[in-house]
Amino acid sequence: MSEQPLFKVTIDNITIEVPAGTTILNAARKIGGEVAPPAMCYYSKLEGSGGKCRTCLVEVSKGSEKDPRPMPKLVASCRTTVMDGMEVKNITSEKVIDARNGVVEFLLINHPLDCPVCDQAGECHLQDLSYNHGKEGTRFEFQKRVFKKHDLGPYIQLHMTRCILCYRCVFTADQLTGKREHGVLDRGDHAEIATFIEKSLENEFIGNVIDVCPVGALTDKTFRFKNRVWFLKPMDAHRDCPTCSGKVTLWNRGDEVYRVTARKDQWGEVEDWICNTCRFEKKNTSDWVIEGPRLIDRHSVIAQGHYAGSVGMHKPTETFEAVHNGRKPKLLMDIHSVSNVNRPEITLSKLDRPAHSSDFKPNQD
Repeated sequence: MSEQPLFKVTIDNITIEVPAGTTILNAARKIGGEVAPPAMCYYSKLEGSGGKCRTCLVEVSKGSEKDPRPMPKLVASCRTTVMDGMEVKNITSEKVIDARNGVVEFLLINHPLDCPVCDQAGECHLQDLSYNHGKEGTRFEFQKRVFKKHDLGPYIQLHMTRCILCYRCVFTADQLTGKREHGVLDRGDHAEIATFIEKSLENEFIGNVIDVCPVGALTDKTFRFKNRVWFLKPMDAHRDCPTCSGKVTLWNRGDEVYRVTARKDQWGEVEDWICNTCRFEKKNTSDWVIEGPRLIDRHSVIAQGHYAGSVGMHKPTETFEAVHNGRKPKLLMDIHSVSNVNRPEITLSKLDRPAHSSDFKPNQD
């Protein structure tokens, strides 16, 4: 069997040799850094993914050594394979930057401003794209499309309003579970991810659709609104699981496990698929063998807390006592001892009605 030939490809003035059949995107990822185009729909572990979001567009300034003519249009790097002698421009091309800005603007046309309440905030790929390529305002003057929230079983909630139709969850269910019960219905601006007659997704590995979603469209109902990811400490852990590899990332605060996710690489892709039992039902630290802090990409807001090494597994110090001279917070309100305005025999917080003037001391002035 003959060895696979190596092709030389130059991306942003950096030359690398890759096997024939490698896409431009994967060649750029081998170089790393900003040379690698962003990708919202491509997923290396999902067959058939890519070619839908158009965020990975690049300029091919030289086709190959045999045919040096440039490609007339920008191409999707996740679907275009390299040729020997090909030259590609990503961040060094004004055309690419302008096109990427336009793609991000289209993605944000119908995407709501849910970042303050969205559980995906802090680890959202669309947030990263918006920061690098978004605009301060919008030119869209029409009403955004709105969908109702749907419960896809006991653990997953669908916010179709946030969906960018990357198809990752559809490919995951189709290829990983072997029994897909949801897909894309309708066309154009009416297209939506949905199940047949709102059928629940109950496969043992269906929780992985949460990990592959690049936005906050598919959320973990056991974690919703409980905490922000930048307040938590991601820890590598494992357990002896008969269904999956059991290798996960625990998101802790102190000894409490707020959520469990699969481990992800530097491109945000799952390293090993995990089962629903590990993801949703094992929420005690005693269920896991802790390996140590999970290293998060330095640009992530999660890494800004410098949790690795120094914080460990200890609960963060609460600040209330520090700013109130050691006093602990009181659950019952007794403003008489401070303001001397209410009658001392009445505790306002225990009233089962609104406070009246008779509950306060008469004005002494």
